Amino acid sequence: MTPLLENEMKKLGMCVVIPSYNNGQFLANVLDDVLRYTPSVIVVNDGSTDHTGEALERYKAQVEVVAYPQNRGKGYALGKGFDRAEALGYTYAISMDADGQHLADDLPLFVAAAKAHPGAMIVGSRKLRQKNMPKKNTFANKFSNFWFAVQTGVRLPDTQTGFRLYPLAEMKGIRALTSRYEAELELLVRLAWRNVAQIPVPIRAHYPPAGERVSHFRPGVDFLRISMLNTILVFVAIAYGYPSRWLRRLSS
Repeated sequence: MTPLLENEMKKLGMCVVIPSYNNGQFLANVLDDVLRYTPSVIVVNDGSTDHTGEALERYKAQVEVVAYPQNRGKGYALGKGFDRAEALGYTYAISMDADGQHLADDLPLFVAAAKAHPGAMIVGSRKLRQKNMPKKNTFANKFSNFWFAVQTGVRLPDTQTGFRLYPLAEMKGIRALTSRYEAELELLVRLAWRNVAQIPVPIRAHYPPAGERVSHFRPGVDFLRISMLNTILVFVAIAYGYPSRWLRRLSS
């Protein structure tokens, strides 16, 4: 355990939320990595059918577990994690993936950014060209970044990352209406419409060779869902998002 960072996270009311679907082979390493920095960890077992439950059994005295029998998608799992974090009195929730892509060594970056920008959304930003990173990830990110800027007037270098710090007070009344991968983009857009500051921080990401990688992203179906969401959000941005932002600025 790193006492200094643990104390900082405790003072700021931070926890780590890890949604997991069939990542049992990686989960122990991810938890060991995170627990070096903080004991405030919530794992959401999103209806896993592998040995995720057995892996979590080893950590039941160390982490908070939310579980349900049927897979509902990452957006739903994040919402359940946020609900539990709020119930336990946390102020911030840092989301991390359960596949080992995100590195707990980068947690201090989120803590420092949250201290410098209280109440902001802190968004991890990966290098878009790095070893073993799938080419489709780079294209999807650029596509998402463009439409996010159209929908919000805000520019971010990485709108697809799952390594983020969510300010729970600003999330009141907001849970993703979409349930799968597109939910993370939806949350970014809706928080931007509330004029919640969105601060990027550079992070590293680990991508194992293709033969060792486990991904539940379905390129055809999930990209179609994201494209449909972007189309809807453009219309909602015109009718609600931009007017809402201007009204909030006028009244602040």
